[in-house]
Amino acid sequence: MQLVVARIGRAHGIKGEVTVEVRTDEPELRLGPGAVLLTDPASTGPLTIETGRVHSGRLLLRFEGVRDRNAAEALRNTLLIAEVDPEELPEEEDEYYDHQLMDLDVVTKDGVEVGRITEISHLPSQDLFIVERPDGSEVMIPFVESIVTEIDLTEQRAVIDPPPGLIDDRAEIASSRDADDAEDAGDEA
Repeated sequence: MQLVVARIGRAHGIKGEVTVEVRTDEPELRLGPGAVLLTDPASTGPLTIETGRVHSGRLLLRFEGVRDRNAAEALRNTLLIAEVDPEELPEEEDEYYDHQLMDLDVVTKDGVEVGRITEISHLPSQDLFIVERPDGSEVMIPFVESIVTEIDLTEQRAVIDPPPGLIDDRAEIASSRDADDAEDAGDEA
């Protein structure tokens, strides 16, 4: 199975290094020297990592055969793809690969069906499950411990404890002042 592990950014310096936007929780495993990665577009690869280092908080990589800034710049926006055994599990117990989470049934802690995970969106602050509901609509569920309370790969389900308003239109009124404002608005109508 193939996993996108990084996207190549701009060239760094004049000796063929590139910045890399890491898209894996295991960069030391997937992006180490000697790693051979497939690419998208396929015509730019495969690429073999020659060296890697962190500079000012960014990962810099140099690939075999890429020796100057022009060659490095030509790789910009290329996705780096690792070939991974589908049975391989992440190192940490509470971590999952996207392919393990796709198509899981999502239910509330009370057993109410919410839908099925159709996409996982990786944002800078957190990951989101994109869940298709039975009626065809979609809902976004933050993949955080306080909301996603259990992932059961054996039963193929994710159990959630959603705050009011996340999966329905019935949000709780946060304070009595808000309730007064809502009543006043109703009186004016």
